[in-house]
Amino acid sequence: MKNFRLVDHLKFIIPSLIGIFLFMVPVYDSKEGVVTIPIAILAGWVETALADQLSFIMMAIITITAVATIIVKIAGPGILDRYPFFQGLFNVPPVWVAARILGSIFAIMVYYQIGPEAIIADVTGGLLLDSLLHVLFAVFLFAGLFLPLLLNYGLLELFGVLLTKIMRPLFTLPGRSSIDTIASWLGDGTIGVLLTSKQYEDGYYSKREAAVIGTTFSVVSITFSLVVISEVGLKHMFVPFYLTVVAAGFIAALIMPRIPPLSRKPSTYVTEEAEDIEEVIPSEHNAFSYGYQEAVKQGKSQTSVKKFFKEGGQNILDMWMGVAPIVMALGTIALIIAEFTPFFTWLGYPFIPLLELMQVPYAQAASETILVGFADMFLPAIIGASIESEMTRFIIAALSVTQLIYMSEVGGLLLGSKIPVDLKDLFIIFLERTLITLPIIVLIAHMIF
Repeated sequence: MKNFRLVDHLKFIIPSLIGIFLFMVPVYDSKEGVVTIPIAILAGWVETALADQLSFIMMAIITITAVATIIVKIAGPGILDRYPFFQGLFNVPPVWVAARILGSIFAIMVYYQIGPEAIIADVTGGLLLDSLLHVLFAVFLFAGLFLPLLLNYGLLELFGVLLTKIMRPLFTLPGRSSIDTIASWLGDGTIGVLLTSKQYEDGYYSKREAAVIGTTFSVVSITFSLVVISEVGLKHMFVPFYLTVVAAGFIAALIMPRIPPLSRKPSTYVTEEAEDIEEVIPSEHNAFSYGYQEAVKQGKSQTSVKKFFKEGGQNILDMWMGVAPIVMALGTIALIIAEFTPFFTWLGYPFIPLLELMQVPYAQAASETILVGFADMFLPAIIGASIESEMTRFIIAALSVTQLIYMSEVGGLLLGSKIPVDLKDLFIIFLERTLITLPIIVLIAHMIF
């Protein structure tokens, strides 16, 4: 510690405190009447200010991304040799080229209201372009810009050392992953995915760790949970509802890293070398003193304001151009299947005997909502809102939140990110989370009602 000057300590403390305030401190939003985090309030202001332009802006971003990707593929990635960031952004595998083109076609059709009703309807493509992508634009703008405050100034080093003894034995994860979880919990699952993806790309998480954190700890925000329970007419039960979600989510987080497909992900890093991050505390230190020393050392290494804004700007472009087209393409397809085909109703049939065995009222109606959440987390609440039994509506709402993986947002983000999971992995994880959390939620519901 003697080697550090006061300014070195401040370079860790001040940016980290600002980052904690922006991403993790719950504040009351008097305009919306909800408890949220400052980043979400800033995003809400932008969303309101640009409400009439955001559909066009997102359509333009998605289309420009597709056109630039096609040009790079035709001309060859060599044209961007001097710009490695843009080379990484536009030189993508063929499956993502197709997804970006499809996303741009869907966005243009929805914006100009041309083409089949199934694509441009308010419950499919319209829901994404005119609602969800508005939120993502604004959240990505501020989350991308300010993420370096959480990532680069020592906060992860401090938490990494302090919480290793908790995160490793319980969840098989490094201590630094606790930051991702807290940011998701108080802010938004999307912020958790972005944090995890960035950490993985920087070589701090192995493929297995990144997959576990992205699919298990990018938990649903308190704010969105309130929206879900309100939709099923049980807003007055928010506290027992949220405690149920926490209990079921905690048990799922203990089990999921220990079973396939997550347990089978390789423990190699993005560089393909299994170079374990050092987590041993030297004998002359305790956990706090060593964590603080590492944090100050990291903060001291950050010397350029220009670099901060450059990295923030690149984060924003990476999120807007890398993620939005995938969400538009895959989310629209998933919502079309959910809204215009009986596919998810058929998938729900095997759950009817299980729900009846667990004495859930209106088991058949409830079964239709169980797997539809894979398309969009809000769909089970919308479909289940008309069921007469309060207990059944409570179960549907809690399950939809603990399932975590849904294609219109977190699922699309995971596929669009560098985190090593594919569509098959996501569906298996979604099913496993359903089977793990459903009995816990039903048990607690029987105790409450």
